[in-house]
Amino acid sequence: MAFKILIANRGEIALRALRACRELGIKTVGVYSEIDKNLKHLKFADETVCIGPASPADSYLNIPAILSAAELTEVDAIYPGYGFLAENYEFADQCNKSGFKFIGPSSETIQTMGDKITAKNYVEKYNIPIVPGFSDDIPDEESKVKDVVKKIGYPVILKATSGGGGRGMRVVKEEENLISLIEITKKEALNSFGNERIYIEKYIENPRHIEIQIIGDGKGNAIHLGTRDCSLQRRHQKIIEEAPAINLDTQSLNKTLEACVNLCKEIKYEGAGTLEFLYEDNEFYFIEMNTRIQVEHPVTEMITGFDIVKAQIKIALGINYDLQQSKINFKGHAVECRINAEDPETFQPCPGLITKMHTAGGFGIRYDSHIYSGYNVSPHYDSLLAKIITQANSRRSAIKRMLSALDEFFVEGIKTNQSLHQKILNDDTYINNMHTINYLENGFNKKNEI
Repeated sequence: MAFKILIANRGEIALRALRACRELGIKTVGVYSEIDKNLKHLKFADETVCIGPASPADSYLNIPAILSAAELTEVDAIYPGYGFLAENYEFADQCNKSGFKFIGPSSETIQTMGDKITAKNYVEKYNIPIVPGFSDDIPDEESKVKDVVKKIGYPVILKATSGGGGRGMRVVKEEENLISLIEITKKEALNSFGNERIYIEKYIENPRHIEIQIIGDGKGNAIHLGTRDCSLQRRHQKIIEEAPAINLDTQSLNKTLEACVNLCKEIKYEGAGTLEFLYEDNEFYFIEMNTRIQVEHPVTEMITGFDIVKAQIKIALGINYDLQQSKINFKGHAVECRINAEDPETFQPCPGLITKMHTAGGFGIRYDSHIYSGYNVSPHYDSLLAKIITQANSRRSAIKRMLSALDEFFVEGIKTNQSLHQKILNDDTYINNMHTINYLENGFNKKNEI
């Protein structure tokens, strides 16, 4: 049977999905905003449909426009990628009700895991360790709020239940700032996510950020694809990711891997998903589950040889797919650098015209990107330009290979964070795997006067 898929996204992930479809012999429909008519994947899609003006709200977040495009082109399924509508349970529900298979988990699962309070309470039932905190709605009375936080113990972190991307988060170190920061966080959550609901957790001061990648077939079978270390962050935004995460307590890791897989089996999870943890003092603490593919998925693919995007598509379309943990073999180490259109010192976005560029290549090097010479980087969307991924037999060799790839890669016409990556990869603390999620903004920046 011939299938057709609408790719409800743009940029790098849209191109990645299109390539997977072409390899599977599946026809594709690319959608785009008025300003995005020159995106690379549109040149290779079988059909293209403009879905609205540049603003994401009027195009890539416009559910009626996307569903209309799907109906017009008579597709079988819709691939959401990451960002935009990928974790919107209403979109998933409307896709399925309109006769288009949503490539991802059920709308019920997305809804459950999308609310961080609900998700924490849910996963705890499956012996997945969580960060100590207050899982109910924050009391209205100031005295009760203060009592709650005293029981948890300062410092605490306030988080939007519908949050992501580092927004809707505030650390509270002392009682006198508690109430004002709660109000600020609520406003930010409302403005960013349309939901002011927040919750309180114990602030784990100096942890690593560890992810576990899982794949489920929607029928009760599930496997894991190991771990990723995403500790190199700026303002809760990942910059460098790697797989596998090293120097983890074996007993704690195996217990957590088993619990994650069991959870996904029990809920009959469908497609790709990631459980994210803070890790400190040999203990894992669940923070959230992303019910979609991750930006950093290539490092997992590089060490396993497992094509996550193809798996998503085949599972969704009912194409025969056998998930067996015993067939997953891990090889070497992989590192990914996110190249963003931003000033490497001020981190301000730097949209504009790419006048000249050269991609990285060679043995053990993967380059995922939608940009090209003459491409105009829009100020309307995420600043991600490219992902450079290297794989080698050891972590140090993968880092050396990445430095070589970065030396070869260049973009002219706009500023990028390439030089920042080069500094980090030459930093002794990073090389020796001694960094935590706070390192970039504290120790590294002080050393390099950023």
